[in-house]
Amino acid sequence: MSLPAIPAELRSLLEQLPEPHILFTPDYRIVFANRAYRDSHGSGRALLGQTCYHVSHHYDAPCDQSGESCPLARSRESGQRERVLHLHHTPHGEEYVAIELMPLRNAHGEISWFVERMTPLPSARRHGNDDLIGRAPAFVRMLEQISRVAPSDATVLLQGESGSGKELVAQAIHRASKRANRPFVVVDCSGLPETLFESALFGHERGAFTGAVSRQIGLIEAAQGGTLFLDEVGDIPLTLQVKLLRLLETGAFRRVGSVEPRHADVRVISATHRPLRQMVADGRFRQDLFFRLNTFPIALPPLRARREDIPALADALLERVAPSRGLRLSPAALARLASLPFPGNVRELRNLLERASLLCDGPRIEPEHLDDPLDSPWLAPADTPHAATAPSANSPASRKALAAQLGISERTLYRRLKAGWRP
Repeated sequence: MSLPAIPAELRSLLEQLPEPHILFTPDYRIVFANRAYRDSHGSGRALLGQTCYHVSHHYDAPCDQSGESCPLARSRESGQRERVLHLHHTPHGEEYVAIELMPLRNAHGEISWFVERMTPLPSARRHGNDDLIGRAPAFVRMLEQISRVAPSDATVLLQGESGSGKELVAQAIHRASKRANRPFVVVDCSGLPETLFESALFGHERGAFTGAVSRQIGLIEAAQGGTLFLDEVGDIPLTLQVKLLRLLETGAFRRVGSVEPRHADVRVISATHRPLRQMVADGRFRQDLFFRLNTFPIALPPLRARREDIPALADALLERVAPSRGLRLSPAALARLASLPFPGNVRELRNLLERASLLCDGPRIEPEHLDDPLDSPWLAPADTPHAATAPSANSPASRKALAAQLGISERTLYRRLKAGWRP
C-alpha cells in the first residue's frame, strides 16, 4: 500500500515534540510516528500503513464500532480538537492513555491529517500491580477527570467513602503533574489535635509556645514545589478553617510565633468522606473555604459500583499481601466476593484477602477462607436479646455506623479504638 507523502516541515515539527505523537489519514492509516513514540512503544513494531485502532486496541474496526468512543470520528464531526481516555496495548501491557487528537487542514480547508498526542496516566492500568486498577465505566470516568486536571495546578477535592482509595487518587494526580519530582506531603486532618494543627501545618518559631525549644518547619514548607494532600479535610475545626482559607487565597502563611510572611508554592488536593455541602448548610464548614477547595471535584466510586473490577483488584492485592505464593481465587471464591456489600471498599477487600491468604495452605483461595469469624452467633453476649442476629460491634458496617453516630471519620474511630478508647 502506497502512503501519502508527508510535508517535511510537519515531519520535522512532530519529530521534535517530547510527547509521543502519531500522524494518520482520515481513513485511520498511520503514516508517521515521532521519536518519542518510537522510544516508548518500540521502533521494531511495524506501524506504517496499519490502522490506529488495530495498533492501539487490536480491534478490527474503528473504536466507535467496537464499544469505545473514537476521537477521530468525534473530531471529524466537530472539526475541532478532541480528548478521550483510552486503554491501549503497549509493550508494557495495557495502560490508560490520555488522547488529544487534532485535525490538520490543507489550503482548501479540508482535513488532510489527524495528529494524536498520547500521555500515559501513571499508576493506572487494567491489570497489574499498580495502585489504580480497573475498567468499570465509573472507574474510567474518574480516570478521565484525573487526566484532565493533573497537568494543571487547580485545587482538587476528592469525595468518596472510607476505603475507596482517595490517597491513591491524590498520588496519581501528583505523579501525572508537573510537580511529580517534588514532595507529596500528607496532612492527616482527622488525626491532628486542634492544639497542634496550626503548628504542624505552618511550623513554629523557637519559644512560640511552651515546649517549642527550637524552630520547626511545617508540612506546607515540607511540600514546597510539590503537592499538599489534606486528608479528611472535613474534620478541620471551624476555628482553623479560616487560616487554611487565608493560605489558599493569598498563597502566604506565617509560622506560629513569627510575623514574617512566607510564600507557599504548593498544589492543594483535599479529600473527605463527609458531605461538605450539607456541612456548609449546617454551619459546620465555611462556605468560602468549600468553594476554594472545590475548584475541581472528583467523586470516587465505591467498590459496589464497580464490581466487575473485583477480579483484577483481587489478583493485584494478592500479589501485594502474599507476593511469593502465586495465590489465585477459585471461581466459587470470586462469586462470594462479588456478592459482598463491601462497606469498607477496597481497603476491606485487601484485609479480607490478607486474612484468606493466611488461612489458605494451597495455591487457591476457596469460599471458606473468606468467612468472617466475627459473624459467628456465639460471639454475641449471652444476655443480649436476639443475640444470634445482633450485628458484631467489630464488623466494618457497625464501625461505619458508630463513626457516623459519633460524628467522626471511620479512620479516626479506628485510631481511637486501637489506642484503647471505648465509646
